[in-house]
Amino acid sequence: MTATDLLFTVLRLGLIGLVVFALVDAVRAPAEAFLAAGKQSKPIWLGILGVCALLTIVLGVSVIGILGAVVAVAAIVYLVDVRPAVRGLRPGGPWG
Repeated sequence: MTATDLLFTVLRLGLIGLVVFALVDAVRAPAEAFLAAGKQSKPIWLGILGVCALLTIVLGVSVIGILGAVVAVAAIVYLVDVRPAVRGLRPGGPWG
């Protein structure tokens, strides 16, 4: 295994970890909090992140290709924009 192969393997595993973390976090968040935060609904984010997980884990999308970039951007948008907004809502509100 060359250094380039090792680098791509590490990047691919990192992308898989990123997407799986985002998907698990979205599953655990209350559905009402997404709408209360003014974001897309929970089923939409679960669909987006589920497709991303499918592409990275099952189909083995390359980290360098256009699909790899789309997967990375989707997971990063969720983690940087949606997750803080949803987590910022306190428990016990109208969403649960």
